[in-house]
Amino acid sequence: MAVYFVSGIDTDAGKSIVTGVIARTLLLKGVKVVTQKFIQTGCVGISEDILKHREIMGIQPLEVDKDGTTCPYVMTYPASPHLAAEIDKVNIDTERIHAATMELASRFDTVLLEGAGGLYVPVTRDYLTIDYIQQYRHPLILVSSSKLGSINHTLMSLELCRLRGIEVAYVVYNDFPNDSELIKNDSITIIRKYLDEHFPVCRLLELPVVEGNDWPQLDLS
Repeated sequence: MAVYFVSGIDTDAGKSIVTGVIARTLLLKGVKVVTQKFIQTGCVGISEDILKHREIMGIQPLEVDKDGTTCPYVMTYPASPHLAAEIDKVNIDTERIHAATMELASRFDTVLLEGAGGLYVPVTRDYLTIDYIQQYRHPLILVSSSKLGSINHTLMSLELCRLRGIEVAYVVYNDFPNDSELIKNDSITIIRKYLDEHFPVCRLLELPVVEGNDWPQLDLS
């Protein structure tokens, strides 16, 4: 059983794309993999991020998508989970999310649990996403990006994980939007140096810019 939590350095780092690409990579290797969405906001029905995962994986929505197991909380207002829950008058119970993860883990070899935004996104007024990751001890896949400011956000996120004792399994550097090769290459160099010093077993992967639906595979070995 393997459960990984996928978080980003900010809201638009590319978590859904990375989650889908990793799932597709594992699927093509014969691994029985499923994705889960921590909490979905700004949506009705099946989680839009789950549907994106299935599109990238090249499969139709699963029964566990239709019955809500892969996303126990879908709320209508496009906001942080704590605020969206208050607007929809929903009480978020993290045990319910964890129970759904364990149900999926009993039926699949690997579960990729995509978060909502970054590590410090509030789940409730007094409970953060990073609290959940720490509580359930999920190894983290952190999604960085080539946007200006990503060095700061990436290193701060990693430093928080170091202080909290959170295992970081992979950092995925998302090349999109790749406005500058110079900035991208320098950012990767700095992130790799930090990982070598503080997370030596963590793998740094690079996701190239995707053209259309030409989804790549990542070297997860």
